[in-house]
Formats: sequence, structure tokens, C-alpha cells
Amino acid sequence: MYIAMSQFEVANGMAADVREAFVNRPHMVDHEKGFLGMKVFTPQENENEFWVMTTWTDEISYREWYKEHMKASHEGIPKGLKLVPGSLKVRFFDMVSD
Repeated sequence: MYIAMSQFEVANGMAADVREAFVNRPHMVDHEKGFLGMKVFTPQENENEFWVMTTWTDEISYREWYKEHMKASHEGIPKGLKLVPGSLKVRFFDMVSD
């Protein structure tokens, strides 16, 4: 299993809009080759911070989706959203144990 984990912090009071966008996301990625699932988290101590975990069968499937469809799948991002500078981080993991 391959995991892509994104972390970011909303800077301009739009955390509720971001939360709603994830709840009502169009599920475009759900039918992509190798996609297993998505989970979105916010830490209890900071409702403006988001962690997005997508799981894939393998790195190649993720890379193909990113190259071909990532931009279109992010069209639901709330207009006017601003992030805390430097807060966007993307890390990649291999599953060791479940």
C-alpha cells in the first residue's frame, strides 16, 4: 500500500468552507486505478489545520492520477481560500503494518 499525506493550515477563516468541500467532494478520484480511499482529519487543538490521507495500491497509480487528474479533482476548493505560508506539506509513506 502507498499513502500520500497532505497537511495544510487555512489562514483566512475559511476552515468551515474547506470542511464542507471535503464532505461534499465530487468523488472524482474514487474510481481511479489503484485508489483505495481518502480520509480527512483536523486536529482537535487546531480546527484550521487539515490532514488528507489517500491510500493507493501502489506509487505508480498515485503518480498517474497526479499527473493526469489532480488539477481537475481540486476544482471544488473554496474560492478565496488562503493557506498559512509554508504550511502545505506532502509526504509519502509505505504501509508497514496494519
